[in-house]
Amino acid sequence: MKRSLRSLDAAALEGRRALVRVDFNCPVKDGVVTDNTRIRASLPTIQYLRDKGARIVLLSHLGRPKGGPDPKYTLRPCALELEKLLGAPVSFIEDPAGDAAVQATKRMPRGGVALVENTRFHPGEEKNDAGLAAVLAQLGDIYVNDAFGSAHRAHSSTEAVARLIQPAVSGFLMEKELEYLGGALEQPRRPFVAVLGGAKVSGKIDLIEHLLPRVDAILVGGAMACTFFRAMGLQTGNSLVEEDGVEMARGLMAQAGDKLVLPRGAVIAEKLEAGVATRSVSRDKIPAGWAMFDIDAASEADFAERIRRAGTVVWNGPMGVFETPPFDHGTIAIARAMADATAGGATTVVGGGDSAAAVAQAGLEAKMSHVSTGGGASLEFLEGKVLPGVAALNEA
Repeated sequence: MKRSLRSLDAAALEGRRALVRVDFNCPVKDGVVTDNTRIRASLPTIQYLRDKGARIVLLSHLGRPKGGPDPKYTLRPCALELEKLLGAPVSFIEDPAGDAAVQATKRMPRGGVALVENTRFHPGEEKNDAGLAAVLAQLGDIYVNDAFGSAHRAHSSTEAVARLIQPAVSGFLMEKELEYLGGALEQPRRPFVAVLGGAKVSGKIDLIEHLLPRVDAILVGGAMACTFFRAMGLQTGNSLVEEDGVEMARGLMAQAGDKLVLPRGAVIAEKLEAGVATRSVSRDKIPAGWAMFDIDAASEADFAERIRRAGTVVWNGPMGVFETPPFDHGTIAIARAMADATAGGATTVVGGGDSAAAVAQAGLEAKMSHVSTGGGASLEFLEGKVLPGVAALNEA
């Protein structure tokens, strides 16, 4: 277990500079943040530090700038959005290097907030460069990592700097992510059901193998189900099938036995377009020239019933091409079933990425126990991999 911000003596935070790694990797259009979800997720940690009189210096990346500073990826719009949410000024540090930046952090008022320009403007960031970490370390007296979405990357602002500042602790968002994801794996309430979707079996092979000994059932949807259908000897028409994953799928089915639950049928169409004619067929009746783009009603009902009976549910990956109605129906049905399970006392964890987007689209975020802010990080955590940004923090 990692040491949390709440473990620090609150009185000792007064006047100290808290260097906080947040995840402000938000969509920005014409200089305006169009989705502030990740900024809002950081507010409990920022507000707690403000209330305790700390000076808060925030680090984040935005996008993938190439080779240095790029105005397209400036964090200034995020600073403006944070100002609105806090109702307080947020200063901006253009360059963290040099005495001017250090003095600016020391002159901040108690409870003041500053945001440092995009960490990826420095080539050393993604190389976990010790020199850049030393520059960043001069801006803080304690280190708080609240950027779970970046914790699977060993970067200067997530890993190397945590070795240079003590204490190095998790923020409230990071703590919550580790609590729910870790709790699901280590102490699940039974039955423990995993719902997995997406396109490729190969992208989920590590996850399936790590979950198999822990879960009571794995419900498989999305295009990856078609690779399992092919492994069963079924015809899949024009459906997306990972040809070099068929043998892998066959092996997983033999290993999993009854734990692996596949869709009973599919919603199919001749092409992927909104408003196109669709049909529902059993999984052994997908005709030539047609492709599976969603699970069918019978599969929805089967999966929903298993989810509602569960004590713990972890979901990663959509059931169909949810961005293109009507092929969002199966994914929304899973979201609703998980909301019902939550209301019934189950612990429901949504593993970020497309699943989180689908839950938000359905307006059901508040009806889940936890919706992860880190798609890639949550996937790697559930696969049992060590997250460098977590490993670098102090043990409790």
